[in-house]
Amino acid sequence: MAEVVIYTTSYCPYCTGAKSLLRAKNVPFEEIDVTHDPAKRVEMERLSQRWTVPQIFIDGTPIGGYDEARQLDAIGELDRMLGR
Repeated sequence: MAEVVIYTTSYCPYCTGAKSLLRAKNVPFEEIDVTHDPAKRVEMERLSQRWTVPQIFIDGTPIGGYDEARQLDAIGELDRMLGR
C-alpha cells in the first residue's frame, strides 16, 4: 500500500471531502493540519508548489487536492497510484 499524506485545515470543506474519499476507499493516511502551523504550511507549499488545501501526496508525489483526487479516482488512476 502506498503512503498517503494529506495537508488540511480545520475549516476546509474540500479537505473533509478528500478525507472522506480516502476513508471510503479504506486508504490509511497521515493528516497534517496546517490551520495553526505556519511552518507546516510553508512545507506544504514548497513540496506541492500550491497554496491551497487540501494537498494530497502519494508516496511523496503531489497529486493536487480533492478535485484532482476525484478525477483520478473516476478514471481508475487513483487505485493504480495507491498500489491496488
